[in-house]
Amino acid sequence: MKYYLIVGEASGDLHASHLMAELKKADACAEFRFLGGDLMAAVGGTLVKHYRDMAYMGFIPVLLHLRTIFANMRHCKEDIMQWKPDVLILVDYPGFNLNIASYVRSHSSIPIYYYIAPKIWAWKEYRIKNIKRDVDELFSILPFEVDFFEGKHHYPIHYVGNPTLDEVAAFKAGYRESFEDFARANGLDNRPVIALLAGSRKQEIKDNLPDMLRAASSFTDHQLVLAGAPGIAPQYYDRFIGQARVKVIFGQTYQLLTHAKAALVTSGTATLETALFRVPQVVCYHTPVGKLISLLRRCLLKVRYISLVNLIADREVVKELVADTMTVEQIWRELERILYDDGYRNRMQEGYELVARRLGKPGAPQVAARQMVELLSCV
Repeated sequence: MKYYLIVGEASGDLHASHLMAELKKADACAEFRFLGGDLMAAVGGTLVKHYRDMAYMGFIPVLLHLRTIFANMRHCKEDIMQWKPDVLILVDYPGFNLNIASYVRSHSSIPIYYYIAPKIWAWKEYRIKNIKRDVDELFSILPFEVDFFEGKHHYPIHYVGNPTLDEVAAFKAGYRESFEDFARANGLDNRPVIALLAGSRKQEIKDNLPDMLRAASSFTDHQLVLAGAPGIAPQYYDRFIGQARVKVIFGQTYQLLTHAKAALVTSGTATLETALFRVPQVVCYHTPVGKLISLLRRCLLKVRYISLVNLIADREVVKELVADTMTVEQIWRELERILYDDGYRNRMQEGYELVARRLGKPGAPQVAARQMVELLSCV
């Protein structure tokens, strides 16, 4: 069968690449065409456009690139209709993907599957109308989404488990590098590591990294290591690092988390990855005009938390510093607690165990791929 996939960021590229690998196992005749990234390209198929040419975050960047965004949408729609896939698989990225779904639904009979459900439980809940109208099958990776979609909105979904669990488990099973070897390979000394995960988009890095560095640099008995994001040039980080003593490493986020004592993490999949590596963390998410955003958050967001860790646990496991609460002083205070307060660290670790239990067993890409092939075989 012919599979057309669309992702819009690095995490989607990772998850989609594993799904594609499992689809190849379940369907020996699988062909792929996609808007995605390097990891998907490594599995095989035709890369139509790279996600780094599509990902714009925030009101102003989106406004400035509207012409490019609309051109990408138009090209994507034309490409899908010309290739005529057996199924269109959308991966997160709802602003773009729901527009594509609406077009494909109204212009063809191509089945539309959504892998990694849009997070409409957080905001823009009205999008449930579009999902019910345009999406044939929805595959969820967060356990609490079952009650939201099925219980609240009477829209049946497939909970397949969480692929991050698979990715972390697979890495741990094959990684044997000692801290000494990791440090030597990356030019580090023997001090404990504070990991900085400042986001995967330029706007996130710009907003979060400077305050992260100012707060963490005070802990001179530790060394700072920044996880470089895929698709972000090293020179981009240089403009924010300044005189801060920090080592930037690329393509080694899981290695870094294996050896880190603590982490400052911008909200997203990274918070869950950090929890699964059992690294105490502070969630840092700065936004311009923080007080206004904080007010809007209270008015618009439908959930109490922004990090996946707290959402899955349904309680505060990790501290979230968001908008006006994300200050250098607050980061410093929370970082001090996770570094030196054993009781605080232990309570966080107990919360991590709860999160792992609620996620269930590994195997999400395999489960999703098998279900997709079975569903398509019945069409």
